[in-house]
Amino acid sequence: MMTVRTVGAASGADEWEKINWSKTHQVVGRLQARIAKAVREKRWGKVKSLQWLLTHSYSGRAIAIKQVTENQGKHTAGVDGEIWTSTESKAQAITTLRRRGYQPQVLRRVFIPKTNGKQRPLGIPTIKDRAMQALYLLALSPVAETTADPNSYGFRINRAARDAAGQCFMALAKQRSAQWVLDADIHACFDQINHDWLLTHIPMDKTILSKWLKAGFVWQGQYYPTDDGTPQGGIISPTLANMTLDGIETALAQHLDIRQWSTRTRNLNKIHLIRYADDFVITGATKEVLEKAKDVIEAFLKPRGLTLSAEKTQIVHIEEGFDFLGWNIRKFGDKLLIQPSKQNVKTFLNKIREIIESHKTAKQEALIARLNPLIRGWVNYHCNQVAKQTFSKVDHEIWKKLWQWAKRRHPNKSSAWVKSKYFTRIGLRDWVFSTIIENADGQHQLYRLMHANSVTIKRHRKIQNNANPFDPAWTEYFEDRLCQKLKETVSGRRKLRYLWTEQNGQCLRCRKPITQETSWRLSYRIAKAYGGTDDSSNLSLQHRACYTHCHSPDQWKPPALFRQGLVEA
Repeated sequence: MMTVRTVGAASGADEWEKINWSKTHQVVGRLQARIAKAVREKRWGKVKSLQWLLTHSYSGRAIAIKQVTENQGKHTAGVDGEIWTSTESKAQAITTLRRRGYQPQVLRRVFIPKTNGKQRPLGIPTIKDRAMQALYLLALSPVAETTADPNSYGFRINRAARDAAGQCFMALAKQRSAQWVLDADIHACFDQINHDWLLTHIPMDKTILSKWLKAGFVWQGQYYPTDDGTPQGGIISPTLANMTLDGIETALAQHLDIRQWSTRTRNLNKIHLIRYADDFVITGATKEVLEKAKDVIEAFLKPRGLTLSAEKTQIVHIEEGFDFLGWNIRKFGDKLLIQPSKQNVKTFLNKIREIIESHKTAKQEALIARLNPLIRGWVNYHCNQVAKQTFSKVDHEIWKKLWQWAKRRHPNKSSAWVKSKYFTRIGLRDWVFSTIIENADGQHQLYRLMHANSVTIKRHRKIQNNANPFDPAWTEYFEDRLCQKLKETVSGRRKLRYLWTEQNGQCLRCRKPITQETSWRLSYRIAKAYGGTDDSSNLSLQHRACYTHCHSPDQWKPPALFRQGLVEA
Protein backbone atom coordinates (compact mmCIF):
# COMPACT_ATOMS: atom_id res chain seq x y z
CA MET A 1 0.00 0.00 0.00
CA MET A 2 1.44 3.36 -1.06
CA THR A 3 1.62 6.08 1.57
CA VAL A 4 0.46 9.44 0.24
CA ARG A 5 1.94 12.47 1.93
CA THR A 6 0.95 16.08 1.48
CA VAL A 7 3.75 18.54 0.82
CA GLY A 8 3.47 21.97 2.39
CA ALA A 9 5.40 24.97 3.61
CA ALA A 10 5.05 27.21 6.62
CA SER A 11 4.46 30.27 4.46
CA GLY A 12 3.02 30.94 1.04
CA ALA A 13 -0.72 30.43 1.62
CA ASP A 14 -1.41 34.13 1.18
CA GLU A 15 0.58 34.18 -2.05
CA TRP A 16 -1.63 31.50 -3.61
CA GLU A 17 -4.87 33.07 -2.38
CA LYS A 18 -3.90 36.48 -3.77
CA ILE A 19 -3.22 35.29 -7.32
CA ASN A 20 -5.36 37.20 -9.82
CA TRP A 21 -6.56 34.25 -11.91
CA SER A 22 -8.32 36.44 -14.44
CA LYS A 23 -5.07 38.23 -15.17
CA THR A 24 -2.99 35.04 -15.30
CA HIS A 25 -5.42 33.48 -17.80
CA GLN A 26 -5.24 36.62 -19.92
CA VAL A 27 -1.42 36.58 -19.94
CA VAL A 28 -1.31 32.91 -20.97
CA GLY A 29 -4.17 33.32 -23.46
CA ARG A 30 -2.46 36.25 -25.15
CA LEU A 31 0.75 34.23 -25.57
CA GLN A 32 -1.20 31.23 -26.89
CA ALA A 33 -2.97 33.43 -29.46
CA ARG A 34 0.41 34.78 -30.61
CA ILE A 35 1.78 31.23 -30.89
CA ALA A 36 -1.18 30.17 -33.03
CA LYS A 37 -0.71 33.21 -35.27
CA ALA A 38 3.00 32.46 -35.68
CA VAL A 39 2.19 28.85 -36.62
CA ARG A 40 -0.25 30.00 -39.31
CA GLU A 41 2.46 32.27 -40.69
CA LYS A 42 5.05 29.43 -40.55
CA ARG A 43 7.34 31.53 -38.32
CA TRP A 44 8.75 28.64 -36.32
CA GLY A 45 11.50 30.71 -34.73
CA LYS A 46 8.84 33.02 -33.33
CA VAL A 47 6.87 29.99 -32.12
CA LYS A 48 9.89 28.70 -30.22
CA SER A 49 10.59 32.04 -28.52
CA LEU A 50 6.93 32.50 -27.51
CA GLN A 51 6.81 28.98 -26.11
CA TRP A 52 9.90 29.78 -24.06
CA LEU A 53 8.22 32.90 -22.67
CA LEU A 54 5.08 30.97 -21.71
CA THR A 55 6.86 28.04 -20.02
CA HIS A 56 9.04 30.42 -18.00
CA SER A 57 6.25 32.80 -16.99
CA TYR A 58 4.76 32.98 -13.50
CA SER A 59 1.24 32.88 -14.95
CA GLY A 60 1.92 29.72 -16.93
CA ARG A 61 3.35 27.90 -13.92
CA ALA A 62 0.45 28.99 -11.69
CA ILE A 63 -2.20 27.80 -14.17
CA ALA A 64 -0.39 24.47 -14.67
CA ILE A 65 -0.41 23.82 -10.91
CA LYS A 66 -4.05 24.89 -10.67
CA GLN A 67 -4.99 22.38 -13.38
CA VAL A 68 -3.29 19.35 -11.86
CA THR A 69 -4.53 20.12 -8.34
CA GLU A 70 -8.18 20.56 -9.35
CA ASN A 71 -8.75 17.75 -11.84
CA GLN A 72 -10.02 14.23 -11.11
CA GLY A 73 -6.51 12.89 -10.54
CA LYS A 74 -5.54 15.46 -7.91
CA HIS A 75 -5.43 12.77 -5.19
CA THR A 76 -3.44 10.27 -7.32
CA ALA A 77 0.22 10.15 -6.37
CA GLY A 78 3.23 8.97 -8.33
CA VAL A 79 6.14 6.89 -7.08
CA ASP A 80 7.10 9.56 -4.52
CA GLY A 81 3.68 9.45 -2.85
CA GLU A 82 3.33 13.25 -2.90
CA ILE A 83 0.22 15.32 -3.64
CA TRP A 84 -0.43 19.05 -3.38
CA THR A 85 -3.62 19.82 -1.46
CA SER A 86 -2.80 22.82 0.72
CA THR A 87 -2.42 26.38 -0.52
CA GLU A 88 1.09 26.44 0.97
CA SER A 89 2.20 23.44 -1.10
CA LYS A 90 0.74 24.95 -4.28
CA ALA A 91 2.45 28.29 -3.72
CA GLN A 92 5.76 26.56 -3.03
CA ALA A 93 5.36 24.42 -6.16
CA ILE A 94 5.35 27.51 -8.39
CA THR A 95 9.00 28.12 -7.59
CA THR A 96 9.95 24.46 -8.26
CA LEU A 97 8.70 24.31 -11.87
CA ARG A 98 12.06 25.22 -13.38
CA ARG A 99 13.65 23.86 -16.53
CA ARG A 100 17.20 24.11 -15.15
CA GLY A 101 18.05 20.98 -13.23
CA TYR A 102 14.67 19.35 -13.88
CA GLN A 103 14.73 15.55 -13.97
CA PRO A 104 11.43 13.62 -14.10
CA GLN A 105 11.00 10.59 -11.88
CA VAL A 106 9.98 7.13 -13.08
CA LEU A 107 6.32 6.37 -13.70
CA ARG A 108 4.12 4.26 -11.46
CA ARG A 109 2.60 1.46 -13.57
CA VAL A 110 -1.05 0.54 -12.98
CA PHE A 111 -3.52 -1.46 -15.05
CA ILE A 112 -7.20 -0.80 -15.73
CA PRO A 113 -9.61 -3.27 -17.39
CA LYS A 114 -10.66 -2.81 -21.03
CA THR A 115 -14.05 -3.70 -22.50
CA ASN A 116 -12.58 -6.74 -24.28
CA GLY A 117 -11.33 -8.24 -21.01
CA LYS A 118 -7.70 -7.20 -21.48
CA GLN A 119 -5.73 -4.79 -19.29
CA ARG A 120 -4.74 -1.27 -20.30
CA PRO A 121 -1.37 -0.14 -18.87
CA LEU A 122 -1.17 3.37 -17.43
CA GLY A 123 1.93 5.27 -16.37
CA ILE A 124 1.25 7.67 -13.48
CA PRO A 125 3.79 10.53 -13.23
CA THR A 126 4.47 12.33 -9.97
CA ILE A 127 2.46 15.45 -9.21
CA LYS A 128 5.43 17.67 -10.11
CA ASP A 129 5.96 15.88 -13.43
CA ARG A 130 2.26 16.25 -14.22
CA ALA A 131 2.50 19.97 -13.49
CA MET A 132 5.53 20.30 -15.80
CA GLN A 133 3.64 18.45 -18.53
CA ALA A 134 0.63 20.74 -18.05
CA LEU A 135 2.92 23.76 -18.31
CA TYR A 136 4.52 22.67 -21.58
CA LEU A 137 1.11 21.56 -22.90
CA LEU A 138 -0.08 25.17 -22.55
CA ALA A 139 2.64 26.10 -25.06
CA LEU A 140 2.09 23.07 -27.33
CA SER A 141 -1.72 23.16 -27.58
CA PRO A 142 -1.90 26.22 -29.91
CA VAL A 143 0.48 24.47 -32.29
CA ALA A 144 -1.46 21.19 -32.13
CA GLU A 145 -4.83 22.88 -32.74
CA THR A 146 -3.54 24.98 -35.64
CA THR A 147 -1.83 22.10 -37.47
CA ALA A 148 -4.35 19.35 -36.66
CA ASP A 149 -6.33 17.38 -39.23
CA PRO A 150 -9.72 19.03 -39.81
CA ASN A 151 -11.63 15.84 -38.98
CA SER A 152 -9.74 14.80 -35.86
CA TYR A 153 -11.98 14.94 -32.78
CA GLY A 154 -10.31 13.03 -29.95
CA PHE A 155 -8.60 14.80 -27.02
CA ARG A 156 -9.05 18.24 -28.55
CA ILE A 157 -10.50 21.45 -27.12
CA ASN A 158 -14.26 21.92 -27.69
CA ARG A 159 -14.48 18.65 -29.64
CA ALA A 160 -16.10 15.38 -28.63
CA ALA A 161 -17.15 11.96 -29.91
CA ARG A 162 -20.55 13.34 -30.95
CA ASP A 163 -18.75 15.61 -33.44
CA ALA A 164 -17.13 12.53 -34.99
CA ALA A 165 -20.57 10.89 -35.22
CA GLY A 166 -21.91 14.03 -36.88
CA GLN A 167 -19.15 13.91 -39.49
CA CYS A 168 -19.95 10.23 -40.14
CA PHE A 169 -23.56 11.21 -40.76
CA MET A 170 -22.52 13.95 -43.19
CA ALA A 171 -20.21 11.60 -45.10
CA LEU A 172 -22.58 8.61 -45.29
CA ALA A 173 -26.20 9.76 -45.01
CA LYS A 174 -26.91 10.96 -48.53
CA GLN A 175 -28.24 8.71 -51.27
CA ARG A 176 -25.06 9.17 -53.34
CA SER A 177 -22.68 8.93 -50.38
CA ALA A 178 -19.92 6.35 -50.10
CA GLN A 179 -21.06 2.75 -49.71
CA TRP A 180 -17.86 1.25 -48.27
CA VAL A 181 -16.06 1.99 -45.00
CA LEU A 182 -12.60 1.14 -43.73
CA ASP A 183 -12.99 0.71 -39.96
CA ALA A 184 -9.45 0.90 -38.61
CA ASP A 185 -7.61 0.93 -35.32
CA ILE A 186 -3.91 1.39 -34.59
CA HIS A 187 -2.25 -1.38 -32.61
CA ALA A 188 -0.95 -0.18 -29.21
CA CYS A 189 -0.65 3.40 -30.47
CA PHE A 190 0.56 5.01 -27.24
CA ASP A 191 3.07 2.23 -26.57
CA GLN A 192 4.66 2.01 -30.02
CA ILE A 193 5.29 5.60 -31.17
CA ASN A 194 8.88 6.03 -32.31
CA HIS A 195 10.83 8.32 -29.97
CA ASP A 196 13.17 9.57 -32.71
CA TRP A 197 10.19 10.65 -34.81
CA LEU A 198 8.67 12.53 -31.87
CA LEU A 199 11.91 14.31 -31.04
CA THR A 200 12.36 15.31 -34.69
CA HIS A 201 8.84 16.51 -35.50
CA ILE A 202 7.17 17.75 -32.29
CA PRO A 203 7.78 21.54 -31.99
CA MET A 204 8.61 21.83 -28.28
CA ASP A 205 11.63 21.76 -25.98
CA LYS A 206 13.51 18.62 -27.13
CA THR A 207 15.46 18.21 -23.90
CA ILE A 208 12.33 18.16 -21.73
CA LEU A 209 10.47 15.88 -24.16
CA SER A 210 13.36 13.42 -24.28
CA LYS A 211 13.47 13.21 -20.47
CA TRP A 212 9.76 12.38 -20.33
CA LEU A 213 9.98 9.75 -23.04
CA LYS A 214 12.98 8.01 -21.46
CA ALA A 215 11.81 8.16 -17.83
CA GLY A 216 10.83 4.46 -17.60
CA PHE A 217 8.37 2.93 -15.15
CA VAL A 218 8.29 0.78 -12.03
CA TRP A 219 6.21 -2.39 -11.81
CA GLN A 220 6.24 -4.69 -8.79
CA GLY A 221 9.39 -3.04 -7.49
CA GLN A 222 11.36 -3.48 -10.72
CA TYR A 223 12.47 -0.73 -13.11
CA TYR A 224 11.66 -1.00 -16.84
CA PRO A 225 13.10 1.42 -19.43
CA THR A 226 10.86 2.96 -22.11
CA ASP A 227 12.43 2.82 -25.55
CA ASP A 228 9.22 3.48 -27.49
CA GLY A 229 5.84 5.09 -26.96
CA THR A 230 4.42 7.81 -24.79
CA PRO A 231 2.79 6.60 -21.54
CA GLN A 232 -0.98 6.62 -21.18
CA GLY A 233 -1.66 8.56 -18.03
CA GLY A 234 0.56 11.54 -18.83
CA ILE A 235 -1.21 14.87 -19.37
CA ILE A 236 0.66 15.65 -22.56
CA SER A 237 0.49 12.12 -24.05
CA PRO A 238 -2.86 12.48 -25.91
CA THR A 239 -1.64 15.63 -27.64
CA LEU A 240 1.62 13.94 -28.66
CA ALA A 241 -0.34 10.99 -30.07
CA ASN A 242 -2.66 13.32 -31.98
CA MET A 243 0.25 15.23 -33.49
CA THR A 244 1.85 11.94 -34.50
CA LEU A 245 -1.24 10.99 -36.49
CA ASP A 246 -1.94 14.44 -37.95
CA GLY A 247 -1.31 14.46 -41.68
CA ILE A 248 -3.28 11.34 -42.61
CA GLU A 249 -5.84 13.41 -44.53
CA THR A 250 -3.07 15.14 -46.48
CA ALA A 251 -1.42 11.80 -47.27
CA LEU A 252 -4.72 10.40 -48.60
CA ALA A 253 -5.28 13.49 -50.72
CA GLN A 254 -1.77 13.32 -52.22
CA HIS A 255 -1.70 9.60 -53.03
CA LEU A 256 -5.32 9.11 -54.09
CA ASP A 257 -5.67 12.46 -55.88
CA ILE A 258 -8.75 13.42 -53.84
CA ARG A 259 -8.54 17.22 -53.71
CA GLN A 260 -11.47 17.01 -51.31
CA TRP A 261 -10.97 20.55 -49.99
CA SER A 262 -11.31 22.12 -53.44
CA THR A 263 -14.75 23.50 -54.26
CA ARG A 264 -14.14 23.03 -57.98
CA THR A 265 -13.11 19.37 -57.96
CA ARG A 266 -15.49 16.59 -57.00
CA ASN A 267 -14.31 13.88 -54.66
CA LEU A 268 -15.10 11.03 -57.04
CA ASN A 269 -13.60 8.39 -54.76
CA LYS A 270 -15.76 9.74 -51.89
CA ILE A 271 -12.83 9.51 -49.47
CA HIS A 272 -13.52 11.03 -46.05
CA LEU A 273 -11.48 10.48 -42.89
CA ILE A 274 -13.08 10.69 -39.43
CA ARG A 275 -10.61 10.15 -36.57
CA TYR A 276 -10.96 10.03 -32.81
CA ALA A 277 -7.49 9.57 -31.30
CA ASP A 278 -6.15 6.25 -32.71
CA ASP A 279 -9.58 4.99 -33.80
CA PHE A 280 -10.70 6.12 -37.26
CA VAL A 281 -12.88 5.31 -40.25
CA ILE A 282 -12.39 6.11 -43.94
CA THR A 283 -15.26 6.14 -46.41
CA GLY A 284 -14.82 5.17 -50.06
CA ALA A 285 -16.78 4.65 -53.26
CA THR A 286 -15.47 1.10 -53.79
CA LYS A 287 -13.73 -1.60 -51.84
CA GLU A 288 -10.70 -1.33 -54.13
CA VAL A 289 -10.29 2.38 -53.32
CA LEU A 290 -10.22 1.58 -49.60
CA GLU A 291 -7.63 -1.15 -50.15
CA LYS A 292 -5.40 1.54 -51.67
CA ALA A 293 -6.23 3.88 -48.80
CA LYS A 294 -5.21 1.17 -46.34
CA ASP A 295 -1.82 0.87 -48.07
CA VAL A 296 -1.38 4.65 -47.85
CA ILE A 297 -2.17 4.59 -44.12
CA GLU A 298 0.28 1.75 -43.46
CA ALA A 299 3.04 3.62 -45.33
CA PHE A 300 2.19 6.78 -43.34
CA LEU A 301 2.38 4.95 -39.99
CA LYS A 302 5.59 2.98 -40.64
CA PRO A 303 8.16 5.77 -39.98
CA ARG A 304 6.24 6.60 -36.80
CA GLY A 305 6.68 3.05 -35.53
CA LEU A 306 2.96 2.25 -35.77
CA THR A 307 0.91 -0.45 -37.48
CA LEU A 308 -2.78 -1.11 -38.04
CA SER A 309 -4.45 -3.66 -35.79
CA ALA A 310 -5.26 -6.73 -37.89
CA GLU A 311 -7.92 -7.72 -35.37
CA LYS A 312 -9.85 -4.45 -35.45
CA THR A 313 -9.28 -3.25 -39.03
CA GLN A 314 -11.85 -4.28 -41.64
CA ILE A 315 -13.58 -3.05 -44.80
CA VAL A 316 -17.36 -3.29 -44.62
CA HIS A 317 -20.36 -2.24 -46.68
CA ILE A 318 -22.51 0.48 -45.13
CA GLU A 319 -25.57 -1.80 -45.19
CA GLU A 320 -23.61 -4.28 -43.09
CA GLY A 321 -22.75 -1.53 -40.61
CA PHE A 322 -19.82 -1.00 -38.25
CA ASP A 323 -19.21 0.01 -34.63
CA PHE A 324 -17.45 3.29 -33.92
CA LEU A 325 -17.02 5.01 -30.54
CA GLY A 326 -19.80 3.00 -28.91
CA TRP A 327 -22.29 3.48 -31.75
CA ASN A 328 -23.41 1.23 -34.56
CA ILE A 329 -23.52 3.11 -37.87
CA ARG A 330 -25.57 1.37 -40.52
CA LYS A 331 -27.69 2.21 -43.52
CA PHE A 332 -31.16 0.71 -43.90
CA GLY A 333 -32.11 1.34 -47.49
CA ASP A 334 -31.58 5.08 -47.99
CA LYS A 335 -31.69 5.90 -44.27
CA LEU A 336 -28.56 6.06 -42.11
CA LEU A 337 -29.05 5.29 -38.42
CA ILE A 338 -26.49 5.89 -35.67
CA GLN A 339 -27.54 3.87 -32.62
CA PRO A 340 -25.86 2.66 -29.41
CA SER A 341 -23.94 -0.50 -30.29
CA LYS A 342 -24.95 -3.85 -28.80
CA GLN A 343 -21.57 -4.19 -27.09
CA ASN A 344 -21.87 -0.74 -25.54
CA VAL A 345 -25.34 -1.49 -24.19
CA LYS A 346 -24.19 -4.86 -22.88
CA THR A 347 -21.22 -3.32 -21.05
CA PHE A 348 -23.44 -0.63 -19.53
CA LEU A 349 -26.05 -3.12 -18.30
CA ASN A 350 -23.33 -5.35 -16.83
CA LYS A 351 -22.12 -2.38 -14.75
CA ILE A 352 -25.69 -1.75 -13.58
CA ARG A 353 -26.12 -5.38 -12.58
CA GLU A 354 -22.81 -5.41 -10.71
CA ILE A 355 -23.85 -2.36 -8.67
CA ILE A 356 -27.24 -3.83 -7.82
CA GLU A 357 -25.67 -7.17 -6.87
CA SER A 358 -23.17 -5.43 -4.61
CA HIS A 359 -25.96 -3.50 -2.82
CA LYS A 360 -28.17 -6.38 -1.75
CA THR A 361 -28.44 -5.10 1.82
CA ALA A 362 -28.00 -1.37 1.17
CA LYS A 363 -30.68 1.24 1.67
CA GLN A 364 -32.76 2.17 -1.32
CA GLU A 365 -31.45 5.75 -1.42
CA ALA A 366 -27.85 4.48 -1.43
CA LEU A 367 -28.57 2.28 -4.46
CA ILE A 368 -30.27 5.14 -6.29
CA ALA A 369 -27.31 7.42 -5.51
CA ARG A 370 -24.95 4.90 -7.14
CA LEU A 371 -27.11 4.22 -10.21
CA ASN A 372 -28.22 7.74 -11.16
CA PRO A 373 -24.78 9.16 -12.12
CA LEU A 374 -24.02 6.08 -14.21
CA ILE A 375 -27.36 6.22 -16.03
CA ARG A 376 -27.15 9.99 -16.54
CA GLY A 377 -23.63 9.83 -18.00
CA TRP A 378 -24.49 6.98 -20.39
CA VAL A 379 -27.71 8.64 -21.56
CA ASN A 380 -26.03 12.02 -22.12
CA TYR A 381 -23.43 10.32 -24.31
CA HIS A 382 -26.09 8.77 -26.57
CA CYS A 383 -28.85 11.40 -26.44
CA ASN A 384 -27.82 12.96 -29.78
CA GLN A 385 -28.30 9.74 -31.75
CA VAL A 386 -31.17 7.38 -32.63
CA ALA A 387 -31.44 5.94 -29.13
CA LYS A 388 -35.03 6.28 -27.89
CA GLN A 389 -35.86 2.60 -28.44
CA THR A 390 -32.59 1.55 -26.82
CA PHE A 391 -33.31 3.77 -23.81
CA SER A 392 -36.67 2.03 -23.31
CA LYS A 393 -35.02 -1.38 -23.52
CA VAL A 394 -32.38 -0.35 -20.98
CA ASP A 395 -35.07 0.95 -18.59
CA HIS A 396 -36.86 -2.40 -18.79
CA GLU A 397 -33.69 -4.37 -18.08
CA ILE A 398 -32.89 -2.15 -15.09
CA TRP A 399 -36.45 -2.57 -13.79
CA LYS A 400 -36.21 -6.36 -14.01
CA LYS A 401 -33.00 -6.35 -11.96
CA LEU A 402 -34.45 -3.94 -9.39
CA TRP A 403 -37.61 -6.02 -9.06
CA GLN A 404 -35.44 -9.06 -8.41
CA TRP A 405 -33.48 -7.04 -5.83
CA ALA A 406 -36.67 -5.93 -4.05
CA LYS A 407 -38.31 -9.39 -4.05
CA ARG A 408 -35.17 -10.99 -2.62
CA ARG A 409 -35.26 -8.64 0.39
CA HIS A 410 -38.81 -9.67 1.31
CA PRO A 411 -39.37 -13.32 0.28
CA ASN A 412 -42.44 -13.67 2.50
CA LYS A 413 -44.23 -10.58 1.25
CA SER A 414 -46.66 -10.34 -1.67
CA SER A 415 -45.78 -8.65 -4.94
CA ALA A 416 -48.29 -5.89 -4.24
CA TRP A 417 -46.64 -5.14 -0.89
CA VAL A 418 -43.15 -5.04 -2.46
CA LYS A 419 -44.37 -2.74 -5.22
CA SER A 420 -45.97 -0.32 -2.78
CA LYS A 421 -42.76 -0.16 -0.71
CA TYR A 422 -40.19 0.37 -3.47
CA PHE A 423 -42.13 1.60 -6.52
CA THR A 424 -44.65 4.40 -6.94
CA ARG A 425 -46.59 6.27 -9.59
CA ILE A 426 -45.42 9.75 -10.61
CA GLY A 427 -47.74 11.43 -13.07
CA LEU A 428 -48.42 9.04 -15.93
CA ARG A 429 -45.40 6.87 -15.18
CA ASP A 430 -45.89 3.86 -12.92
CA TRP A 431 -43.30 1.58 -11.33
CA VAL A 432 -40.90 4.40 -10.49
CA PHE A 433 -38.13 3.15 -8.19
CA SER A 434 -38.20 5.82 -5.47
CA THR A 435 -38.14 6.53 -1.74
CA ILE A 436 -38.70 9.41 0.68
CA ILE A 437 -35.57 11.05 2.14
CA GLU A 438 -34.94 13.95 4.48
CA ASN A 439 -32.98 16.84 2.99
CA ALA A 440 -30.60 19.24 4.72
CA ASP A 441 -33.48 21.51 5.75
CA GLY A 442 -35.26 18.67 7.55
CA GLN A 443 -37.97 18.45 4.90
CA HIS A 444 -39.05 15.20 3.26
CA GLN A 445 -38.76 14.85 -0.48
CA LEU A 446 -39.08 12.14 -3.12
CA TYR A 447 -35.82 10.61 -4.31
CA ARG A 448 -36.23 8.64 -7.53
CA LEU A 449 -34.23 6.63 -10.02
CA MET A 450 -33.58 8.32 -13.33
CA HIS A 451 -35.27 6.81 -16.42
CA ALA A 452 -33.21 6.74 -19.60
CA ASN A 453 -36.18 7.24 -21.93
CA SER A 454 -37.19 10.43 -20.10
CA VAL A 455 -34.31 12.24 -21.82
CA THR A 456 -35.18 14.05 -25.04
CA ILE A 457 -33.24 13.15 -28.20
CA LYS A 458 -31.60 16.27 -29.64
CA ARG A 459 -29.53 16.54 -32.80
CA HIS A 460 -26.00 17.79 -32.12
CA ARG A 461 -24.63 20.66 -34.17
CA LYS A 462 -21.19 19.50 -35.27
CA ILE A 463 -18.25 21.80 -34.81
CA GLN A 464 -16.78 23.31 -37.96
CA ASN A 465 -13.72 21.42 -39.17
CA ASN A 466 -11.28 24.33 -39.07
CA ALA A 467 -12.52 26.02 -35.86
CA ASN A 468 -9.55 27.04 -33.72
CA PRO A 469 -10.11 28.14 -30.08
CA PHE A 470 -6.75 29.96 -30.09
CA ASP A 471 -7.66 32.14 -33.09
CA PRO A 472 -9.49 35.40 -32.14
CA ALA A 473 -11.34 35.26 -35.47
CA TRP A 474 -13.40 32.34 -34.11
CA THR A 475 -14.52 34.11 -30.92
CA GLU A 476 -18.05 34.82 -32.15
CA TYR A 477 -18.46 31.23 -33.35
CA PHE A 478 -17.57 29.77 -29.95
CA GLU A 479 -19.83 32.32 -28.25
CA ASP A 480 -22.76 31.05 -30.33
CA ARG A 481 -21.95 27.43 -29.49
CA LEU A 482 -21.70 28.20 -25.78
CA CYS A 483 -25.04 30.01 -25.85
CA GLN A 484 -26.70 27.07 -27.60
CA LYS A 485 -25.17 24.68 -25.08
CA LEU A 486 -26.48 26.75 -22.16
CA LYS A 487 -29.98 26.84 -23.62
CA GLU A 488 -30.15 23.04 -23.85
CA THR A 489 -29.43 22.25 -20.18
CA VAL A 490 -31.26 23.15 -16.99
CA SER A 491 -28.09 24.40 -15.31
CA GLY A 492 -27.24 26.37 -18.44
CA ARG A 493 -30.63 28.09 -18.46
CA ARG A 494 -30.11 28.98 -14.81
CA LYS A 495 -26.80 30.55 -15.76
CA LEU A 496 -28.46 32.66 -18.46
CA ARG A 497 -31.15 33.78 -15.99
CA TYR A 498 -28.41 34.67 -13.50
CA LEU A 499 -26.65 36.87 -16.08
CA TRP A 500 -29.94 38.54 -17.01
CA THR A 501 -30.67 39.24 -13.34
CA GLU A 502 -27.16 40.56 -12.62
CA GLN A 503 -27.54 43.02 -15.51
CA ASN A 504 -31.00 44.07 -14.26
CA GLY A 505 -32.46 42.78 -17.52
CA GLN A 506 -30.55 45.36 -19.53
CA CYS A 507 -28.03 45.26 -22.35
CA LEU A 508 -24.59 46.26 -21.06
CA ARG A 509 -23.99 48.59 -24.01
CA CYS A 510 -27.20 50.52 -24.65
CA ARG A 511 -28.77 49.96 -21.18
CA LYS A 512 -32.09 49.10 -22.86
CA PRO A 513 -34.21 46.14 -21.65
CA ILE A 514 -33.51 42.63 -22.96
CA THR A 515 -36.84 40.87 -23.47
CA GLN A 516 -38.15 37.84 -25.34
CA GLU A 517 -39.10 40.12 -28.24
CA THR A 518 -35.64 41.70 -28.57
CA SER A 519 -32.87 39.69 -30.17
CA TRP A 520 -29.89 39.04 -27.94
CA ARG A 521 -26.67 37.10 -27.82
CA LEU A 522 -24.03 35.92 -25.37
CA SER A 523 -20.67 37.68 -25.39
CA TYR A 524 -17.29 37.14 -23.76
CA ARG A 525 -15.91 40.14 -21.90
CA ILE A 526 -12.42 38.76 -22.58
CA ALA A 527 -12.27 36.50 -25.66
CA LYS A 528 -11.29 32.90 -25.00
CA ALA A 529 -8.42 33.29 -27.45
CA TYR A 530 -7.02 35.94 -25.10
CA GLY A 531 -7.45 33.87 -21.95
CA GLY A 532 -11.13 34.38 -21.17
CA THR A 533 -13.14 31.62 -19.53
CA ASP A 534 -16.75 30.35 -19.56
CA ASP A 535 -17.33 31.61 -16.01
CA SER A 536 -20.29 33.93 -15.41
CA SER A 537 -17.89 36.73 -14.50
CA ASN A 538 -16.56 36.70 -18.07
CA LEU A 539 -19.96 36.55 -19.81
CA SER A 540 -22.52 39.20 -20.65
CA LEU A 541 -25.82 39.52 -22.51
CA GLN A 542 -26.17 42.13 -25.25
CA HIS A 543 -28.64 43.01 -27.97
CA ARG A 544 -27.50 41.48 -31.23
CA ALA A 545 -27.38 44.88 -32.91
CA CYS A 546 -25.28 46.27 -30.05
CA TYR A 547 -22.91 43.33 -30.27
CA THR A 548 -22.52 43.76 -34.03
CA HIS A 549 -21.80 47.48 -33.65
CA CYS A 550 -19.35 46.89 -30.79
CA HIS A 551 -17.41 44.27 -32.76
CA SER A 552 -17.32 46.04 -36.10
CA PRO A 553 -13.79 46.88 -37.37
CA ASP A 554 -14.17 50.64 -36.73
CA GLN A 555 -15.44 50.06 -33.18
CA TRP A 556 -13.10 47.23 -32.14
CA LYS A 557 -10.86 47.94 -29.13
CA PRO A 558 -7.59 46.11 -28.40
CA PRO A 559 -7.97 43.48 -25.67
CA ALA A 560 -5.42 45.35 -23.53
CA LEU A 561 -7.96 48.15 -23.06
CA PHE A 562 -10.54 45.70 -21.76
CA ARG A 563 -8.02 44.22 -19.37
CA GLN A 564 -7.17 47.64 -17.99
CA GLY A 565 -10.86 48.53 -17.65
CA LEU A 566 -10.49 51.59 -19.92
CA VAL A 567 -13.49 50.75 -22.12
CA GLU A 568 -16.85 49.07 -21.60
CA ALA A 569 -17.27 45.39 -22.50
